[in-house]
Amino acid sequence: MPPSEIFAADCRACPRLAGFLEDVRAKHPEYHAAPVPSFGPLDARLLIVGLAPGMHGANATGRPFTGDYAGVLLYQTLHEHGFASAPESVRADDDLELIDCRITNAVKCLPPQNKPTTEEIRTCNGFLAAEMTAMQPRVILALGKIAHDAILRAKGLPLSSLRFGHGAEHELDAHTRLIDSYHCSRYNTQTRRLTPAMFAELFARIRTYLA
Repeated sequence: MPPSEIFAADCRACPRLAGFLEDVRAKHPEYHAAPVPSFGPLDARLLIVGLAPGMHGANATGRPFTGDYAGVLLYQTLHEHGFASAPESVRADDDLELIDCRITNAVKCLPPQNKPTTEEIRTCNGFLAAEMTAMQPRVILALGKIAHDAILRAKGLPLSSLRFGHGAEHELDAHTRLIDSYHCSRYNTQTRRLTPAMFAELFARIRTYLA
């Protein structure tokens, strides 16, 4: 599948998001401030789906979960379980490589206050659906309920068919298993709603399924 069908770097389908990014570029001309592409090989067996780029993280660097607190636990855990070549993602042009793993977001553009609208999530869902079709991942890890719901939409499943819960597992089809996790945000990790041990346990399970 051509990359253009999976991701549109110049997408302006959501007027609110496009306008917001214009404002951000004016204030931070050094920022990426555009739709953020996925990171990792397209033939990876593990797909990780987050919510959307963070203002001073992926929106600034152009790589998912890079440059902000949310990526600290994620990349550290990926490295510990053999999915990343280094424990820290510093910038989009560093030497970090993902191994049998790809990271994307339910919404490719930075939303105001980190809150995309339902319509924006729906509009961006075609990119996620195309990515999942091209990849045919064995395991999908949803970071948060919005990511969980976006995955169900991409598969054409009713949102009520599979309930989100940290550690919950769902068979999307005969080939793909969905695993839910609380998002690795600063709030969730600092309040210990999500601990490193809880996160590591999910990746240990993923390794077992991929073995």
